[in-house]
Amino acid sequence: MPHRVLLAGLFHETHTFLEGRTTLADFEERLGAALWSAENDGSPLAGVLEIARKSNWDVAPAIDLRATPGPTVEDRVVERFWGEVAAALDREESRAIDGVYLVLHGAMVSESLLDVEGEILARLRARIGIDVPVCGVLDLHGNITEKLAANSHGFVAYRQNPHADACAAARDGALLLDRLMRTGERPVTVWERPPLIWPPTGTGTSFDPMKTLEKMARQIEEVHEEILAVNVFGGFSFADTPDTGVSFTAVTLGEPRYARAELEALSDWAVAHRGLGSVLEEPLDAVLARIKSSDQRTNLRADARGSPGGIAKPTILAEPSDNVGGGSPGDGTDLLRALIDAGIDNAAVAINDPISVAALASCRAGDRMTLDVGGRGSPLSGGPLRLEIEFVS
Repeated sequence: MPHRVLLAGLFHETHTFLEGRTTLADFEERLGAALWSAENDGSPLAGVLEIARKSNWDVAPAIDLRATPGPTVEDRVVERFWGEVAAALDREESRAIDGVYLVLHGAMVSESLLDVEGEILARLRARIGIDVPVCGVLDLHGNITEKLAANSHGFVAYRQNPHADACAAARDGALLLDRLMRTGERPVTVWERPPLIWPPTGTGTSFDPMKTLEKMARQIEEVHEEILAVNVFGGFSFADTPDTGVSFTAVTLGEPRYARAELEALSDWAVAHRGLGSVLEEPLDAVLARIKSSDQRTNLRADARGSPGGIAKPTILAEPSDNVGGGSPGDGTDLLRALIDAGIDNAAVAINDPISVAALASCRAGDRMTLDVGGRGSPLSGGPLRLEIEFVS
């Protein structure tokens, strides 16, 4: 008989330092059979659906809620999700659920819950007992808690940042669930957290410390056949919670103390090399001075060739803390202010500012006006910058 699997997703990376709330209206909702619409779209949900097809699961789709990273989530979102999961379980009481698969992030915070994922798993475990395997996929930027680990059998985390393997990690989590349903094996998840918080810029997997930690994790999986998955979580430092930071989990069928010893070795390495993840950016004034110097050298070389001036190669300035992928408003004005103050005019700055766009709606090319640009999304963004501007297009 096909295995009956309850499928649900709740996905949000919560930036708790921002004002306001991420509301239920901000979430994209798929309900019931609509979850199948994610097939082949390259998402984590698509990954589990692919394995569900190949493994002939009898899927009971509940709900999938996901929103762009942003401020603390209103409690109504969590209750909406849990209400649909509970209702799906109610409908399934007449037949056995063989497994549960959850597509989660790992760094979601609501108004009342600092550990949304851990709470969801605790509620689920209380409802279905300890024998039904609960597996899924997590972002490597999750702030993973002991509560989450204790109430799950086998989650698999992304292993790449940028997240080119999110769909693949979801497939691996689904294959793990399929194995547990077929064999009756019930692993435990061991959890370890060193006293470390790294900024997002320190968690790229193409360089250390994450590069070596991921390599060590794969070696543990190769050496210990009873350890089914080792997960390295760089954490999400834009979340102010007691569990924010680096953590590790191991899914093991063996004696937990052996898996814990391996995770302790990962923690010891991370602590010993913690400086590699504590990225400090070069001061902006120094960066702009180098850009101006480069422009001048390029112009001098061009003039020596008799050309009418030269143009330096494009230079990209990125403000990592104003990253919309991490929940920020994307309307910071610090770089714009600095470029203007430095007299660097051959530059473009992208600012998310619908109010300014609306103010320019009736302008025609060549119109000039005074405009307050950006800086409205958060007091952390530097505030609006008043400029005399010319409307180009």
